[in-house]
Amino acid sequence: QLLGQGIGIVIMDSGMDTGHKAFNGRIKFSKDFTGENRVDDPYGHGTHVASAAAGVYDGFPGIASGANLINLRVLNAQGMGSTANVLAAMEWIIANRTTYGIRVVNMSLGSPAIDSYRNDPMCRAVRRMVDAGIVVVAAAGNNGKTDTGQKVYGMIHSPGNEPSAITVGAANTYGTNSRLDDTVTTFSSRGPTRSYWTDAAGVKHFDNLIKPEIVAPGNKLIYAEADYNALVTANPTLDAGVASGTDKRMMYLSGTSMATPVVAGAAAMVLQANPKLTPNMVKTILMYTAQPIPGANMLEQGAGLLNVEGAVRLGKNFRTDLSNSTPVGAPTLTGAMPTTVTNYSFNQSSTWGQGIIVGQTYATGQNLVTKYQRFFDLGATINEAFVPNGNVIQRDPTKVSDGIMLGDGVLVSDGILLGDGTTMLAYGILLGDGILLGDGILLGDGILLGDGILLGDGILLGDSVAGQSGMVFGDNTAAMRAY
Repeated sequence: QLLGQGIGIVIMDSGMDTGHKAFNGRIKFSKDFTGENRVDDPYGHGTHVASAAAGVYDGFPGIASGANLINLRVLNAQGMGSTANVLAAMEWIIANRTTYGIRVVNMSLGSPAIDSYRNDPMCRAVRRMVDAGIVVVAAAGNNGKTDTGQKVYGMIHSPGNEPSAITVGAANTYGTNSRLDDTVTTFSSRGPTRSYWTDAAGVKHFDNLIKPEIVAPGNKLIYAEADYNALVTANPTLDAGVASGTDKRMMYLSGTSMATPVVAGAAAMVLQANPKLTPNMVKTILMYTAQPIPGANMLEQGAGLLNVEGAVRLGKNFRTDLSNSTPVGAPTLTGAMPTTVTNYSFNQSSTWGQGIIVGQTYATGQNLVTKYQRFFDLGATINEAFVPNGNVIQRDPTKVSDGIMLGDGVLVSDGILLGDGTTMLAYGILLGDGILLGDGILLGDGILLGDGILLGDGILLGDSVAGQSGMVFGDNTAAMRAY
């Protein structure tokens, strides 16, 4: 049975309640990076996230309930942290990935994405982890609407703006097994990414990447409740009331923070099915098998709703001898292409979207997964293989096989194509420069906590000094928070 056995999942968060029955001794290592000298979870966010990825509690199991957990506490008792501490934890991951079998990192946290991913120290650290063979899954953020309920775009947070990360938005399942009623939650942050760099003439160049890549359930999920945590203390109705005993309690939380570990758990299962997959293969497989949600555009849902069974089935079929030296266009599967429909035991089915998000456009076609692509390589990113040529994006034939169709426009709403085949948006269209919405943890029933706390003047992720190993480290400002 595939439950993520042997795969190490790092949870970078507010700690874990190590005594909770949801973990059953599978937390293999804990380390604090906050300076509070504790690895438990007084805030309550990290325990919930960890059990969503890999919990084992009866009735509320996590996605990869056989995986090992590594607890890196980077958020303090108030759910806040510093860029420097998060970067230190990422350095630790790279140095210790072999010792603890780390293949997946979950980052249900972030800060406003201001600097382009090319310069943002968190994005650069994510790229280093992915290049080292680690799948990094990051929350999109919870800024999909204003305080008055108006839909907004361009609010993807860092490090979710990094191309090599799998950025996850939140879906609402309405508590049913059917996928027919699923929607993207109103709070889930939408793309494109609006981080930017400024040239010598003072002109801002926005990244404008399509994000998120995928969505997963993230509304009122029931998972482990840490003892006497701050979230439940302040909001007692978050307790799910489904278990007795302090080591068995469960709680509700909503947000892209909750959707992200669902995808992290799915990635662990795909890697157990085929440990030879690179992070970019895993990312492609998850997107290719996702189910598009009717009525949601690509800037809201990316490739669509996570389909764990389909992803595992496709991942199993990938050859185990693929490498950076495999020629472009070589066969990738050990047998025939699996059926592109997933059938579930409760008379539900899911048709794969058979497409992937690639930077500023999207690509479709079975050759994306049946032939070797250069963007599968370690050290590569998917969007590098699709390059602008004037006002259109074309595939690089030295990196991408034939038989792949590129989108001629990004559908955003009501049949309107964004840019009508050009490379996304003109500069400056989305949310005037410097306009940022309040950030905060989204709890049950739409309650936002800490709205706007971390958006004070001068908190810029790129405002930093040179650090170790050639990386740029942020200062110790509390610029990071849970989602």
